[in-house]
Amino acid sequence: MSLISAIFQAIIQGLTEFLPVSSSGHLSLYQHFTGNSGEGALFFSAVLHLGTLLAVFIAFRTRIINMIKEFFTMIGDIAHKRFSLKKANGDRRMVVMVIASTMCLLPFAIFKSWFESVAEDSSIFAEGLCFLYTAAILFMSTKCMNGRKKAENISGKDSIVVGLFQGVALLPGVSRSGSTISAGLFCGFTRSTAVEYSFILGIPAILASCLSELLKAFKEHADIQWGNCIIGFIVAAAVGLAAIKLINWLVKSDKFKIFAIYTLILGGVVLIISIIEAIKGSPISFA
Repeated sequence: MSLISAIFQAIIQGLTEFLPVSSSGHLSLYQHFTGNSGEGALFFSAVLHLGTLLAVFIAFRTRIINMIKEFFTMIGDIAHKRFSLKKANGDRRMVVMVIASTMCLLPFAIFKSWFESVAEDSSIFAEGLCFLYTAAILFMSTKCMNGRKKAENISGKDSIVVGLFQGVALLPGVSRSGSTISAGLFCGFTRSTAVEYSFILGIPAILASCLSELLKAFKEHADIQWGNCIIGFIVAAAVGLAAIKLINWLVKSDKFKIFAIYTLILGGVVLIISIIEAIKGSPISFA
């Protein structure tokens, strides 16, 4: 992998991790058309995801720090039988609901190898279908932009709905941020709460997935291009921070439909290309 390719993939990751268009789907397409797919590509993608996680910590540092404090205070309250969810403030309720949403990923863990095989196979037909699914939920979410629920109003039912939507987003082409933001809007969250909950919710899931992939690479003594990984990490973090500010503005200004149109067109194009490749018997390559 060249340095230019590494930087380009980092820019794609930084933008698409937070814009509701699917980072995994875009990276899968890029790697498909440039011949950079496989285990090495999956490891590099994990490093890029860690870069965008850093962007989340920076952008929402106040809320995250407060949630960490509340988590340890909550443990003490549970130990002394003083815990009450009804009386919980916004930060504590966010902690509980993020945990509940994350637990919803457990059933999807059974299909982890299948999700990875879809991202690494030679066909992009599944990615095309997933982009169309993303377009559909984004279109529907634009009709639910007037919610009033803030962090202190999120219910257990809301957390499960958002968690299940996040589980489906393990497929390449299904946007995690688009799915969870849309789910939050379906549940009546305010726009800012839907964005904040979506990005903070992604921390444990993405972190666990990335660490699993990194450990796997170390155990298998994979040939890692550390220079490209470091640069990719930094670029993904910087671009991701800018993308978070952009998506906040877009959601608040009723411009979410732009991404629905984009993923609809992209999904259609990808499906057409996948059919052409199937007829041709070989993938189209721009390498």
